[in-house]
Amino acid sequence: MNYGHPLTFGTFITPGADAGADAVSLAVRSEELGYDLVTFPDHPDTFDTWTLLSWVAGRTSRVGLSANVLNLALRPPAVLARAAVSLDLLSGGRLSLALGAAEGAGEAIDVIRGMWDEDGGPLRFDGEHYRLGGAQPGPPAAHDVPIWLGADDAGSLRLVGERADGWLVSLDECGPDRIRAGNKLIDEAAVAAGRDPREIRRLVNVPARSGVEDLLPLAVEDGIGTFILMSDDPEAVERFALEVAPALRETVGPTGRQLRRASVRAVRRAGIDYDLVPASLPVIEPGDPGYSRVRSTYLRGGAPGLVIRPGDAGQVAEALAFARAHPHLPLGVRSGGHGISGRSTNDGGIVVDVSGLNSIEVLDRANRLVRIGPGARWTDVAAALEPYGWALSSGDYGGVGVGGLATAGGLGFLARDHGLTIDHLRAVEMVLADGSVVRASETENADLFWAVRGAGANFGVVTAFEFEVDEVGDVGWAQLVMDARDTATFLERWGAVQESAPRDLTSFLIVSPPRAGRPATGHVMAMVNAGVPETVIDRLQPMADIAPLLDQQVVITSYAAVMANAAGDGHNGQGEPVTRSGLVEHITPEFAAAAARLIHSGAVYFFQIRSVGGAVADVPADATAYAHRSANFSVIAFGANRQRVDKEWARLEPYVNGLYLSFETDARPKRLGDAFPPGTLRRLRELKARYDPDNVFRDNFNIRPEES
Repeated sequence: MNYGHPLTFGTFITPGADAGADAVSLAVRSEELGYDLVTFPDHPDTFDTWTLLSWVAGRTSRVGLSANVLNLALRPPAVLARAAVSLDLLSGGRLSLALGAAEGAGEAIDVIRGMWDEDGGPLRFDGEHYRLGGAQPGPPAAHDVPIWLGADDAGSLRLVGERADGWLVSLDECGPDRIRAGNKLIDEAAVAAGRDPREIRRLVNVPARSGVEDLLPLAVEDGIGTFILMSDDPEAVERFALEVAPALRETVGPTGRQLRRASVRAVRRAGIDYDLVPASLPVIEPGDPGYSRVRSTYLRGGAPGLVIRPGDAGQVAEALAFARAHPHLPLGVRSGGHGISGRSTNDGGIVVDVSGLNSIEVLDRANRLVRIGPGARWTDVAAALEPYGWALSSGDYGGVGVGGLATAGGLGFLARDHGLTIDHLRAVEMVLADGSVVRASETENADLFWAVRGAGANFGVVTAFEFEVDEVGDVGWAQLVMDARDTATFLERWGAVQESAPRDLTSFLIVSPPRAGRPATGHVMAMVNAGVPETVIDRLQPMADIAPLLDQQVVITSYAAVMANAAGDGHNGQGEPVTRSGLVEHITPEFAAAAARLIHSGAVYFFQIRSVGGAVADVPADATAYAHRSANFSVIAFGANRQRVDKEWARLEPYVNGLYLSFETDARPKRLGDAFPPGTLRRLRELKARYDPDNVFRDNFNIRPEES
């Protein structure tokens, strides 16, 4: 019987009351030897198993973790469910939950699964063994935690078939004949419950003396997918890992993957061949725990049919190969999930989520060269650079992922003094549409490097960025709330003050329309790249004088402290954002009047202007795909109705030259001409035809290979 499960191996370690350190060391050694799983018994007369598992999780990084098996008399299932989620999250999705088949085990499974139901609300359960009057579930686990059941009697075996994800048994207590009979009972119960027996993994604890000849029939004839060595002898553990496990894998040959639970398969989306997903790829499907955390982005609601979460460039290439086999489906690429314009979620399509590629590494301290993964968030980047006295200008919100911003431009609070984020980019590693992994810099694939800096989402998935960062000490940080009832005059004065200010002042302005009888207000967020109070006051005073102050806060702090403004990394956006974006040379009286009409029209609920200019304009317009270097301001408006926003925005268009890709949701082809000057767009189309002729990367601010 072949249930199609990949062959895995584990260790069963039994710590004595005074031998906990030895157990941890042997668990660490198990990981070093390549074991897939470490397990511990749950006996009241030894170390507490859950505490031991937690400690081992902190000492290891890859190996799976499980009890063998948990004593339900000691572990109330509702409490256990919350603890399991916590340990799974802390360990990066490495926990399996193995339960003993005690009386009430079926109810325990129901309680645990109920506590893991993201959409179920407070759990109420009235069973014979367990009662809950409204237990509050916690966050979803990092992965679909399997529930295994240690069972040998007929009733417990039927329970495995009906509800569990795995059957765990010891070979010394249950020989091959009983394993075969147990499989039969489990399979019959599974079919009767509407399940496929292949959903259920078969695991067996084997004695230290076991060899290939003992275990091969169990794997080939009885469908055992996991062999767990019961030994506390380091030499036996090493022998099994180096001799028995590889020989058994080679003899058995390729197997398959464990079939997902019927409840997951039932909500799969049409058009996706789920059986073709490479077994090596971590994925989340609509029925999986944690799907609610990855389906949507910060502003956009989504329901993708598959979210692939690669861990390295090779897995990104595998994910893209799978996406290319589904050309009829939308393909989103996501780093932090905060993007406004990029379609990093969709309905029924595929999302390649690179949030796990989030490392931050100093490559060359003398030259301030750092390597950052696309999934890192800017708040974490700022915190990692702060001890060195460094910073990298990077937008205004720490929750944004590096990948989307660092391929579009990067308009941050240090922009006028230090330029755009892309101006500090020295090289990228990226996976192209055909799956090839390339490096691009000024000397390697220079044309691709040019395109990545301003239109990168069209050309591939960047898996690593190399930046030359700046030396930045303490900064002045101000938040000023002002009376903006005379909105046009307010905008014009703010623009004039900002343009005439020294480069070390960069400010962003949000103007809110009148609400509930209160006048329009302007919220200025300003950074002075200096830690001297007198300098900070000198830069800010002209800005504070443009209108009556309603509130103010000014501090000397670090750049990292300013960027530590991110909430949790889960996003629950709803609907579809409606935005318009534009780049402006100057806040002229004509532009200010048109902007004031837009703000007061009721068509927009958010209106922001970011100052640019300064060092941004020092870079030649043709040096990067971000070409509108002469603009001093970037404007963005959010609304709820596309037609109303477009109608009101039309009044600003005579004063706008260019737009910022990350803030624009209007997908009409003419917007490409607004985003890129003709020469830039022509070069981008030529490069698109070379690097992505099939337009694989199309669900973004799309540059087609040819004129449309």
